[in-house]
Amino acid sequence: MKAGTMKPVHVIGGGLAGSEAAWQLARAGVQVVLHEMRPERGTDAHQTDGLAELVCSNSFRSDDSESNAVGLLHEEMRRAGSLIMATADKHRVPAGSALAVDRDGFSAEVGRALEAEPLVEIERREVRGLPPGDWDSVIVATGPLTSPALAEAMAELSGEEDLAFFDAIAPIVHKDSIDFTKAWFQSRYDKGDGKDYVNCPMDQGQYDAFIAALLAADKVPFKDWEKDTPYFEGCLPIEVMAERGPKTLSFGPMKPVGLTNPHDPQNKPAAVVQLRQDNALGTLYNMVGFQTKMTHGEQKRLFTTILGLEGAEFARLGGVHRNTFINSPKLLDGTLRLKVRPALRFAGQITGCEGYVESAAIGLMTGRFAATERLGQTPSLPPVTTAMGAILNHITAGADAETFQPMNVNFGLFPPVEGVDDTRGPGGSGMSPRNQDGCQPGQGKKKPKRLRGRKRKQAMSARALRDFDAWLTGAVLAKAV
Repeated sequence: MKAGTMKPVHVIGGGLAGSEAAWQLARAGVQVVLHEMRPERGTDAHQTDGLAELVCSNSFRSDDSESNAVGLLHEEMRRAGSLIMATADKHRVPAGSALAVDRDGFSAEVGRALEAEPLVEIERREVRGLPPGDWDSVIVATGPLTSPALAEAMAELSGEEDLAFFDAIAPIVHKDSIDFTKAWFQSRYDKGDGKDYVNCPMDQGQYDAFIAALLAADKVPFKDWEKDTPYFEGCLPIEVMAERGPKTLSFGPMKPVGLTNPHDPQNKPAAVVQLRQDNALGTLYNMVGFQTKMTHGEQKRLFTTILGLEGAEFARLGGVHRNTFINSPKLLDGTLRLKVRPALRFAGQITGCEGYVESAAIGLMTGRFAATERLGQTPSLPPVTTAMGAILNHITAGADAETFQPMNVNFGLFPPVEGVDDTRGPGGSGMSPRNQDGCQPGQGKKKPKRLRGRKRKQAMSARALRDFDAWLTGAVLAKAV
């Protein structure tokens, strides 16, 4: 079928997932209409009308493809021609072994790429309610900040009540307001360039006083409809972490390990506040792990008691917003289509995946699945041994629908490496792997040696990339002519 004779695929939402889905469709030769409601309608978290705006951290987390699951996902996406990863690589800023980006440059570049793509039409208006019936292929990538009208319509269609959790935003500080007679540059254990983070130390007395003040600080009150909404464990507000015990932060985002204060090398700090570069110019730094629901006045008061930040000027203060997601294991099929209305696919955080990269990866897959169908072919799922296949399997089949919560990609979602004794099985299920002859370990055969730690992760990563390359080869989309 020629591209000009095809009906377009509609993508609702111009975030990471929607932008990636639109790109994959266009690369396959399929016409796309990308609907983005900003600036017609804003959200509680977005500050611009740019496509693929990063509203929380500027970090895509670890870029280690050999022994980290999110780094492995980075590599798989690169191999699949991801716009998001290519743009992130182009606009990366120093962040040790992590991949962090200049958020403004990143968003602008994604927008330029999609605007220049002749098969992509960008429509700036809100899609209110369910898409029209003549839209026979739709990808809903509206993210965790889906407009109320569309969210209500989807809930009514699916018969499910909204699931929701709170996500939190960390403050951003102007670098030239940091006092480097007290703070210093260093990465933990000198990873990356060895100096990718700004460190502000606390001794035990300063840390204890900070925790006490944090717990006593005024917080923005929840609205009535927000009070029973749980936080996502991977992005807890700093005051919520502090409520779990006085040592929680010093073993979490404020851990002092792997660092030496050049201003006082003889005394190890009891805790350290780290800031990570947030833009390419190096003028803005993000307070790592300091997402918060404190009032803006309390944030300024408390954070300027931190050594090195006494004169800090904030480009943005922290905040909390509610995220929504659907019960994907119950509602979606294996290619992310809504079971009760297969013309609708879902992508990104609204599916219950968590994280920038995971969201974009789901967008990539939905784009490929929808393009395959438009070209008259049958979608092929990435193997569950790959990072993409593992997160896809989790949100569509592997998770328990009764207890479903947002999930980052991690090696616990992968099946064990063949021949390795790992009694947890896929996702900790308790399955016991068989030897190559089909016998259970201990049935007359020598028990295979168990790989542990980094070696186990490296084996999983190597297997994943082999299987992913084989999947790409078998699932190549012929561009329409």
